Amino acid sequence: MTEYAKQVARDLLKIGAVKFAPTTPFTWASGIKSPIYTDNRMTIGFPEVRENIYNGLATLIKEHYDDVEVIGGVATAGIPHAAWVADLLKKPMIYVRSKPKDHGAGRQTEGAVVLGKKVVLIDDLISTGGSVLQAAEAVRAEGGKVIGVIAIFSYELDAADVNFAAAKLTYQSLTTYSQMVTEAINSGHLDASQYTSLQAWRENPTDWYSY
Repeated sequence: MTEYAKQVARDLLKIGAVKFAPTTPFTWASGIKSPIYTDNRMTIGFPEVRENIYNGLATLIKEHYDDVEVIGGVATAGIPHAAWVADLLKKPMIYVRSKPKDHGAGRQTEGAVVLGKKVVLIDDLISTGGSVLQAAEAVRAEGGKVIGVIAIFSYELDAADVNFAAAKLTYQSLTTYSQMVTEAINSGHLDASQYTSLQAWRENPTDWYSY
């Protein structure tokens, strides 16, 4: 997976899906100041980039969740990647809304029947894990067995590990914050002198300041 991790990190930097600004940080909706901005929705517009991603995601699934029966996409950014992975692996697919429909049958999932089936969910990124874990609960509510979560990118925050452990789930990501920082320095998107500050953010994002 090292090859995919490096290539996808380079791809995301190249197309501008990941941007670093350690001296003028971005502000998340939670109020946390962050030296990194990630928009993996951009990847669907680049055929070669998305191919590297769905091949990498499929490889991760084969390595960690080979008994999967249904591939699930988390709305909205995880849906296209789940579709490509499901096609590649020849598996049924579902997608999971952020909340149940307010009309009709009121379902939160669409697609294959998940009752009694082993499901792997795909999302574009993992920060604290909140949205994808809500999706996992929706699948479980319909009788599916979520056996794991796969993402393109993980911020490697301790909060995610705590939340996934509480939900009794594991997750894997194609590339990570640490890998991204390394590739950004190697490619000239970051100065090596900024490494310490960037690692400090990952270890304590709520109290991090670089200015």
